Amino acid sequence: MTGNGTGDTDALREEIRRTRVELGETMEALAAKADVKARLKESAEQAKERMREQAAQTVARVRGQAVRGAGKARAQAYEKGGMVRAQAHDKGELVRRNPVPWAAIAAGAVATVVVLMIVRGRRR
Repeated sequence: MTGNGTGDTDALREEIRRTRVELGETMEALAAKADVKARLKESAEQAKERMREQAAQTVARVRGQAVRGAGKARAQAYEKGGMVRAQAHDKGELVRRNPVPWAAIAAGAVATVVVLMIVRGRRR
């Protein structure tokens, strides 16, 4: 300390400066808490970001399920197609071995078509 008190004055000035800085920070914190509109906006932005993340996760999950479902459907279709081909082959063999009943059915169908054409022709 000096005899003229400049050391005390400098210390007081430094203390005042620090107090002003602390007071400014405190005021900024209080202003931020009091700014409801800004806090609501920030909350809305956070909620929006969470929704985007959830939507992206849901889309990814649904796409994965769709891919798995499509693969399963393909496998089932391939299996059913093989069964249908086998049944068609069996029916073809049955017709080749015994064509008479199928010829009778075909003749009946042709006769029905002819009768329908005659009946329609008379109506006009």
